[in-house]
Amino acid sequence: MTEDIFRALQKRLDKYSLGFPATDIRVELEILKKLFTEGDAAMFLELTPMLESPESIAPRVSRSAEDVAAQLEDMARRGLLFRLQRGDSVKYGAIPFVHGLFEFQVKRLDRDMAELVERYGQIDFKEAIIKNADSFLRTIPVERSIDVTQNIAAYDDACEMLRNMKKIVVTDCICRKQKGLIDKGCGKPLEACFMFGSMGQYYLDNKMGREVDADEAIRILTKAQEAGLVTQPATSQNPSGMCNCCGDCCGILNALNTLPNPAEYVFSNHFAVIDQEACSGCEVCIDRCQMGAVKMNDDDVAQINPDRCIGCGLCVTTCPTDALQLVPKPEEKRRTPPANNVEQMMAMAEKRGIQF
Repeated sequence: MTEDIFRALQKRLDKYSLGFPATDIRVELEILKKLFTEGDAAMFLELTPMLESPESIAPRVSRSAEDVAAQLEDMARRGLLFRLQRGDSVKYGAIPFVHGLFEFQVKRLDRDMAELVERYGQIDFKEAIIKNADSFLRTIPVERSIDVTQNIAAYDDACEMLRNMKKIVVTDCICRKQKGLIDKGCGKPLEACFMFGSMGQYYLDNKMGREVDADEAIRILTKAQEAGLVTQPATSQNPSGMCNCCGDCCGILNALNTLPNPAEYVFSNHFAVIDQEACSGCEVCIDRCQMGAVKMNDDDVAQINPDRCIGCGLCVTTCPTDALQLVPKPEEKRRTPPANNVEQMMAMAEKRGIQF
């Protein structure tokens, strides 16, 4: 029974978001057994991402609404479900492994779980990330890297997004926390990820972050970018969250860094160009680039590999001679993100051939 129910849980999670593929070494089952009891797994399998009240779930499991409500709340507090509360109404729904089960362990993550996730990320899950990265997160440029004469869409402007959010919650980066627990941390800022709206409220309710106003959020964003972090909101025009990622720790960027052409797998509308005559050969841009897109040529002048540049603009903001510039991709290569999270998730499912 134990093995069967956790395998069923793995198969269900594999339908959501980036997926949760099975592996030959069965590490994915070890992760699930660390998070879920058999009772938790059985309840999760009764749910879908569509939010429901305990009263609507109770008849399916032949239990009282009060009993079901107590279990759902306990699971939500342990980061195993999403909870939405509006007034007296409380509803619950299933969540993916990412963004979901993994990130919701931000205050509970220990070395054992960090090591399990590290093993999993080196095999089948890495392939799932690569295939679906452009549908999950997108890279948007550092505001100061864009020429003031360029008209940038609001969904590509991180500061504008923060100013328009009614609720902003800042939390620790789960990826840098996980790497730090296994002695592979990069030392970059930890409190650097934002959650918005109902997702932000869930983080607040479960003491996984703190609420900030737009001004403080922009200060945090600026410090993150100064530290060399890539700003990546969810791939929708109205995202539920915004990460600030490094190439060392981020599950997405780390996986893409193993490819010779990560630019093809990233949702980004910009790329960097260099005026080689203005380049002083200081190599600051090499340190700033999280994707290894910048190299020095035989003349000690920086060169950008367009196959690796993801258009974050980190190299532009620290160039002492203004030799670097971020420019929009040709119109035919620019992409418009889905309008909202529902459309994003539907697009991801369609891309993966998942039917519900």
